Amino acid sequence: MITALLPMKLNSERVPNKNFKVISGKPLFAWMLETLCSIDLIDRVIINTDAEKDLFGNYLDNKKIVLRKRAPYLCGDMVSMNKIIKDDILSDENNAFLMTHTTNPLISKETVKKAIDIFTQRDKILYDSLYSATRFQGRFYYEGSVAINHDPNELLRTQDLPTVFLENSCLYLFKKDIFLQTNTRIGKKPILFETPQLESVDIDTEDDWLVASLLLSQKR
Repeated sequence: MITALLPMKLNSERVPNKNFKVISGKPLFAWMLETLCSIDLIDRVIINTDAEKDLFGNYLDNKKIVLRKRAPYLCGDMVSMNKIIKDDILSDENNAFLMTHTTNPLISKETVKKAIDIFTQRDKILYDSLYSATRFQGRFYYEGSVAINHDPNELLRTQDLPTVFLENSCLYLFKKDIFLQTNTRIGKKPILFETPQLESVDIDTEDDWLVASLLLSQKR
């Protein structure tokens, strides 16, 4: 079985109170929480938070959910997420973990299940973790107009350019022993798992919130 980690802080800088703000009919956190709780292979969802219990309302009635009060030394915007992950996995008896974020509300149950299936079925000698990424084919540059994946003097069609993948923070799967060895959620031999672009919206800004709101309205 797998334990899901859904860290959640009370305050956010660019979109105030975003984790508890209503989007398309329910709090932002509820979209991912409901998805995780609906998957049979996930037997527990740990919410590590500095928010008060009453902000979660009836959502905590689900027996899968474990609410953990974030330790004071783990609070603040500058604390590494790896420290929070370590605190959670050491409190849990499972060895397999899935980590995601409330800010990825469009990730579907089917996509999460597919990631779990791939991770659990792959040869553990060859792969030790999984992370999600979004595919891009376009002309990318470093600052200063330095081309990354193309030759500006050779105008190839974008579909013929080398593919670039962006780690999108939607999903991570890893084992406790591997995390404790590497102190990171992506191990030394990870599986790159491509998520659909429309599911991979990460709410970081007000513009992201607007995009996610429009897409979620189509799911209702």
